[in-house]
Amino acid sequence: GELGQKRDEKAIQVLNHTDIAVLVVDSALGITSKDLELIEQVKSKKLPYIVAFNKSELSDVRNFEDFGLSQQNVIYVSAKNKTCIYELKEKLGEFAGKRKSEKSLLSDLVKPGSIVVLVIPIDESAPKSRIIMPQQMAIRDLLDSKSMPVCCQVSELPRALELLRERPALVVTDSQAFEEVSKIVPEDVPLTSFSILMARYKGNLNSLSKGASALKNLKDGDRVLIAEGCVHHRQCNDIGTVKMPHWIEAYSGAKPEYDFSSGGDFPMDLSKYKLIVHCGCCMLNEAEMQNRIARAEEAGVPIVNYGMAIAQIQGILDRSLKPLQEVV
Repeated sequence: GELGQKRDEKAIQVLNHTDIAVLVVDSALGITSKDLELIEQVKSKKLPYIVAFNKSELSDVRNFEDFGLSQQNVIYVSAKNKTCIYELKEKLGEFAGKRKSEKSLLSDLVKPGSIVVLVIPIDESAPKSRIIMPQQMAIRDLLDSKSMPVCCQVSELPRALELLRERPALVVTDSQAFEEVSKIVPEDVPLTSFSILMARYKGNLNSLSKGASALKNLKDGDRVLIAEGCVHHRQCNDIGTVKMPHWIEAYSGAKPEYDFSSGGDFPMDLSKYKLIVHCGCCMLNEAEMQNRIARAEEAGVPIVNYGMAIAQIQGILDRSLKPLQEVV
């Protein structure tokens, strides 16, 4: 029925942010056509996967080769008898080890012992008594790599730079403060934003930077999707629903139509959009963000994230990308 179809669709959407897929098959029933469909979808997304034949105490299916499965992707378990549960966990651990990312957010851009200035505005959108995830990640990454983060607000940035005895290896700012910060930071000091660092860390820097150029080509009535990976309380000066449309219209000179999505709600059909403007994806995992970028590319729709869009609008995209293209 219709409800069952919607449940199926929701289950399939989970693959968009899956790192390792485990398909549990009833050994008494064997592999069904629906199982084979799922396996093909998992393969198409290049996900590591395990087919776990449960109830193996009842029927030990051994014809998995007939369905194009290899031994490394198959295990026979029994939830009732606790058979091979440990071995299943070991298989998961083996796949997880192969997928472990060696990426860093920014520590590979600077040498150990370097000073990195992080500009963190505290305004009405800042969460109470804490800083947002990309800022936390940056501080921890720099500390782990024996670098030295110096944190300040925009108004304190001139004083912070003045007090430093040596030139910072990098300055990272919140994208919304790009324009003001770029005027303060000397041209010979590398400058980028948290959002652009996240684009490299979880997304695809080349795809998202290409999408920035599409901002200028927007025309009246073009449909633009503004997508965010988290669900939060919308404020009166919200970046996604208020600031970003205002900046886009001021830059392009056009009056597009907007759709907005948040959290896991990302449209299935992207073909109607002329541009997708995405948040920094701090609340999405890498698999989900990569999937969204791939789907946009398949639909022929340019996609850009907030940081790159703001840098393009303010004419400093080339400067903000340069530190990511060279090791400081």
